[in-house]
Amino acid sequence: MSDQKTIEAYNKNAEDYHTRFSNDKPSKSLKLFMENLPKGARVLDLGCGPGDWSALMQQAGFDVDATDASEKMIEIAREAHNLNARVATFHEITGVDAYNGVWANFSLLHASREDFPAHLTALFTALKPGGLFHIGMKTGSDAHRDRLDRLYTYYEEDELLDAIVKTGFEIINVSSGKEVGLAGTEDAYALVLAQKPST
Repeated sequence: MSDQKTIEAYNKNAEDYHTRFSNDKPSKSLKLFMENLPKGARVLDLGCGPGDWSALMQQAGFDVDATDASEKMIEIAREAHNLNARVATFHEITGVDAYNGVWANFSLLHASREDFPAHLTALFTALKPGGLFHIGMKTGSDAHRDRLDRLYTYYEEDELLDAIVKTGFEIINVSSGKEVGLAGTEDAYALVLAQKPST
């Protein structure tokens, strides 16, 4: 998340977001992600928000690197879940073979279309061979700001899958649905679990 207006919107609405979308049980997609990780896996939570998913992964025995560009979200993640969360934008993820898994759940949708391929490549590089990549994105076309001034870039499902495969990932699972978010609109989404080849 490098768009300053988007970061400011999350800082402003962090408490409301945490109150409305707090989770103490893993979603179906998080369960699938965790079930396919090795014991004690090192996981990057890219755009961790208030840290609910990071906390559940940590409770499951994983070593979680929780990051978000919003300082207020990181404050909540630290206070609510005692996470060692840190402020970082997408551009600051630079590791090589550093993680067994990357959890990018509705975070990269705030990246510009121009920057998206480079972010995917950086995450691919940061994953160890055989590492898992989960990405959640709203589906559609074009890009626009919602009523909270957050910038969204939309992809059709086949376009998203094509970008993931072109990066080098192998698709494991795809699911889709609709959900009402912080801005109050019901939006279609796609959830993709992919893997970096082991060789």
